[in-house]
Amino acid sequence: MTALALTKPAELRETSILPGRGGFFGQLSDAFWRHPRLLLFLMLTPPLLWLGIIYIGSLIALLLQSFFSIDDFSGLVNYEFTLATYAQLLSPTNFDIIIRTIIMAALVTLASAVVAFPIAYYAARYAQGKWKALFYLGVMLPLWSSYLVKIYAWKLILAKEGILTWIFEKLHLSWLLDGILNLPVVGGNSLSVSYLGTFVVFVYVWLPYMILPTQAALERVPGNLIEASSDLGATPSQTFRTVLFPLALPGIVAGSIFTFSLTLGDYIIPQIIGSSRLFIGQAVYAQQGTAGNVPLAAAFSVVPIVIMAIYLWLAKKQGAFDAL
Repeated sequence: MTALALTKPAELRETSILPGRGGFFGQLSDAFWRHPRLLLFLMLTPPLLWLGIIYIGSLIALLLQSFFSIDDFSGLVNYEFTLATYAQLLSPTNFDIIIRTIIMAALVTLASAVVAFPIAYYAARYAQGKWKALFYLGVMLPLWSSYLVKIYAWKLILAKEGILTWIFEKLHLSWLLDGILNLPVVGGNSLSVSYLGTFVVFVYVWLPYMILPTQAALERVPGNLIEASSDLGATPSQTFRTVLFPLALPGIVAGSIFTFSLTLGDYIIPQIIGSSRLFIGQAVYAQQGTAGNVPLAAAFSVVPIVIMAIYLWLAKKQGAFDAL
């Protein structure tokens, strides 16, 4: 075959390679074909510039701002390197804000996992066809509505004159609601100005982010493992503890990345529903806007970044990224 190819006339050998296309776009296409790395470079340059300059650059600027301080007399930023701003985070008021936010984020994550698991398990093991489509629609539908509309809707639901109070009255359970509101930490004048109300709204808003990764992890659990566990004499609780939960844990951890981080940095929900005690997001907003203390606001902003960096490292060890 090679000998025959070499004996072909020169005209036939030359026509076996297509001639270059004319015009600007044709020449450009030929250049990309001959130099594929050039095309790759042009495709990656815009997102890398956005990531490097806009995102990473802003984080670096934020980090640098946190090492400055505010002059107590003039109120101007003192551009000298200092750790005094971070020391202010350890003051009782600021440290309480950090602890309060972490506790709320942890409780919201745990509650979301408890509520999401049975929903995700049903969708993964039993829902088929149109029922699975209905499941995805039901989970995703709240995400399609406006974030602020959902929060203000809950504000009306949890208000003292809201529908929830009316339901408790019709069921003659007003005493139970009053007992909850009289609790020293979670209570308040109404659910709309209490930590309990803030907690409920957080769970509602972030719940879909826990359901979907958990459902994806449960779908990858082979059904024969559960059947084998039952055949070997394990009770349903033992099967859950030793087979189902360990295999679904990466999905739960993946969902917790969303619920924990979103709760950690949110300031709109505590601003609309909750007491006057601040969370980290509110503290950043107040220090940067009202107080004009940009270095302290930057130091507060670094706290969730550090917490989430540690959390993501632990989540990666649990294989959570495989369930995303």
